[in-house]
Amino acid sequence: MTDRLTDSEQRVLLRGIFKVGKKSHDVLLTSSTISWTPITPETPGAPNTPTAPSSLPLQEVLAVRLQRRVRALQTGGTVRGLSLLLCRRRGNTLREEQLLLQNCSEELCTSWRSSMHSLLRGLGRPRRLKVFINPQSHRKEAVHVYRKHVAPLFKMADIKTDITVTERKGHVLSVVKECRLEEYDGVVCVGGDGSVAELVHALVLRAQLDSGTQEPWTLEPAHAALPMGIIPVGSTDIISCSVHGVKHPVTAALHIILGHRQQVDMCSFSSLGRLLTFGFSAMFGFGGRSLALAEKKRWLPPLRRRDYAVVKTLASLRSSSTPWEESWRTNRGLYLSVSITSIPCLSAHTPRGLAHTSLANGSAALVTVGNASRSDFIRHLQTYSNHNDQSCFSFVETHTVSAVRLRPCSLIDCHGEEGVAQESQATPIERSEQGFPWNIDGELFEISSEVLVKVHPRLITLFGQEVDDMEAPLDSCGCI
Repeated sequence: MTDRLTDSEQRVLLRGIFKVGKKSHDVLLTSSTISWTPITPETPGAPNTPTAPSSLPLQEVLAVRLQRRVRALQTGGTVRGLSLLLCRRRGNTLREEQLLLQNCSEELCTSWRSSMHSLLRGLGRPRRLKVFINPQSHRKEAVHVYRKHVAPLFKMADIKTDITVTERKGHVLSVVKECRLEEYDGVVCVGGDGSVAELVHALVLRAQLDSGTQEPWTLEPAHAALPMGIIPVGSTDIISCSVHGVKHPVTAALHIILGHRQQVDMCSFSSLGRLLTFGFSAMFGFGGRSLALAEKKRWLPPLRRRDYAVVKTLASLRSSSTPWEESWRTNRGLYLSVSITSIPCLSAHTPRGLAHTSLANGSAALVTVGNASRSDFIRHLQTYSNHNDQSCFSFVETHTVSAVRLRPCSLIDCHGEEGVAQESQATPIERSEQGFPWNIDGELFEISSEVLVKVHPRLITLFGQEVDDMEAPLDSCGCI
């Protein structure tokens, strides 16, 4: 039996009797919750023991299905009840669970399903997504991860998808420039940090084209039109981990389905008035040189390639002479590493992040590592994985910035004469024919001149919710 009640009667939309487990319950549906209370006594003469109702916010309901008894040689079956697929949180990890409300009345169950569908559609969740899959990410697992773990969840939630499997660098940008974005409620990237950076860059550039802005690196860029979801399948996935707090494709997919949104700061990187890219983090010095070495060993497995690059860079550790623009707050000296990040950069290797910053505080963290011995520098690197405070080192400085202008130069440029520093670790970073190596969101950029990094608050919206720490067992770099 179902009773429809008015708003004045506790805003109950539907009421019915269902079995939950082995007991009958009085189940109520409102515009925001579903609750169920055991019916007592279940048998005549039994003691009447009042029981507090259980309740569930509709925001935690992923989908509603009719549950049927399926018999051999039949395509259908009689109704058993309603199957509610729920999202349950354990720490930062989200997983799906099932709650079965048993009732054999098809009319009652169909009415409840229709009403709950309408309520779920009114929560502002995405209904149609544009999905980009990089088939080369990490161990070429992206297509498999999407088909096995993500596509079934999207189908269960009645989300329609339009999938593009990328074929080359720049493919994403060409598709986004021509895409009818108004047909979608969001875009999804299935890949690593490089794939994510390419898509966010494309979305912001598309926003500039739509707004008519010609020089987004000197003006305030337009906000990306659509929220973006990240399914992590890379080797590090610092962007996804910074938003989700865990490297878990199912968690990322459930954040998308539930429509959780988090505005995120971004940076523009430009040189001599020319835009290089939009992104979240950059490393010059140690981070740039190790990536440049890793790129030369693409034939190695990802973990071995990473370890090789770290060891090789440490073995030839050198500092870079870097002056800052005089009209700004100026630092001049020898640095082993310079990093600028607008997000915490959480990962299994850096569970507390590379710097103390948040996703949308309108600023970036500038971390400079001055000239130090190799052993001290290694101790500094180890603080990222052992939860120690890196500020305990006198050669490490952290600044909160809205813009940074970095100009690497040789010792001659910095001191005016040759041979001021005699130790091998005080020689400048080797420069290739293309320029100095920069690591911007895991992508290698060779830049020969100064770089301007400018923070743009809340430039893009990502599906997810900000977290404090990375929740995952450490996968420490075996070389340190």
